[in-house]
Amino acid sequence: MADAAAQEGGMKKELTLFNFFTIGFGAIIGTGWVLLVGDWMVLGGGPIPAMIAFAIGAVFLVPIGMCFGELTAAIPISGGIIEYVDRTYGRKLGFFTGWMLLLGNAPLCPWEAIAISTLLTDRFAEFPVLSWLRSVKLYTILGADVYLWPTVIALAAAILVIYLNFHGAGAAAKLSSFLTKALLTGMVLAMVISFMTGSPSNALPVFSQVTDAAGGQSTQATSLLGGIVAVLVMTPFFYAGFDTIPQQAEEASSNLDWKKFGLIPAIALLASGAFYLVCIYSFGTIIDWHEFVKSSVPALAVLERINIFFYIAMLIIGTLGPLGPMNSFFGASARLMLAMGRKNMIPSSFAELDPATGAPKKANIVMACLTLIGPFLGRNMLVPLTNVASLGFIFACTMAGFACMKLRKTEPDLPRPYKVNGGKPIIGCAIAAGLIIIALMVVPFSPAALDTVEWIITAAWIVIGFIILAVFGSKADPAKAKHAA
Repeated sequence: MADAAAQEGGMKKELTLFNFFTIGFGAIIGTGWVLLVGDWMVLGGGPIPAMIAFAIGAVFLVPIGMCFGELTAAIPISGGIIEYVDRTYGRKLGFFTGWMLLLGNAPLCPWEAIAISTLLTDRFAEFPVLSWLRSVKLYTILGADVYLWPTVIALAAAILVIYLNFHGAGAAAKLSSFLTKALLTGMVLAMVISFMTGSPSNALPVFSQVTDAAGGQSTQATSLLGGIVAVLVMTPFFYAGFDTIPQQAEEASSNLDWKKFGLIPAIALLASGAFYLVCIYSFGTIIDWHEFVKSSVPALAVLERINIFFYIAMLIIGTLGPLGPMNSFFGASARLMLAMGRKNMIPSSFAELDPATGAPKKANIVMACLTLIGPFLGRNMLVPLTNVASLGFIFACTMAGFACMKLRKTEPDLPRPYKVNGGKPIIGCAIAAGLIIIALMVVPFSPAALDTVEWIITAAWIVIGFIILAVFGSKADPAKAKHAA
């Protein structure tokens, strides 16, 4: 039924297994590995605790990735998370799950645009030949200065992503493929520099506290275990993005091997984990890590001292990095709105597709407007949305685990080209992992607990969502909803 619906809807079937992998990998790996690797070391008390935490975080989320793989291979439609939960727990919870995942995905598009303008302002403008980047100040917002030319360049990057997404998933997937290769080049570059100039002894001792890191940061943990936990609670944010893979399943190539597809979300997670580990180790061994973290954006600062050509190359790769998440989250968010439109959870016009490209028209327009706002907001505007986005993401992931478990009972005969390795116990691990992370974000006094502003944003988003559902939910057409499934 999904195939028939897809054909009638006009979505092009052109994404390969490699396309899906690069969509997920590109969404996960942005610029955090360049900009924040020093923060991870300070937080954990060294490169080794940070590496252990990122390894645990990847393994922790793999069962969730496998649940997405089973559900998507069985029900390959756009915005599938809404359908999975709708079929198992009802329309309201299906909408709520999709709405929360939209909160977890959509704000990251303007956030990545801000990251590009910030790198241009803070790093590229330091070169005398590029000082003109800071020649025209537009305004200050929430303490952050916004300059004309970095804003224009960030807008151009955003327009490129928008243009490709308006031309269909295939065009956008080409950008993800290119960016994956660029990111891997950056990882190899970090490895080579570490091998040439560094030493494993620079990462020792295994745990120690620092009190004089850049920006006045210090290690709060008092033990190796405490350092690992301090980093572990924030790893879900840096692994967010593998959930973008299932959202575009309806555009899979007609000859796609769905059994192999089932493992793609988990493989993207593990590959991202390996990427993070290599980068943390490489940067943590170039020089003594205690000295490394004293510089602002130390990954770039150290490379600038070692070799200007390495520095420029890493700076370019780091500036390209935000395009990956922007591209993947743009496509995933548009398809979540498409799925809601098909079920009349939001205006049905969101279900309309461009007849030439198969792209969701109105959803793309909304995402384009949101993304283009980003460069004008300044680096401090969207900081509260970081944790809010993480909560929306992990809530949807947890519901995917619950839906996967319940579908095993309610629809045992549903064709499942791929089934979670390890069966129900591993699905149970996925649910437990999600609940633990949610608890860390909502229980007061937790290191990752949401603050007052973040709770206000979350509550407002939920209220808006249910107002929309109340207005449009009464117009639902059960036959159309069933056909869309």
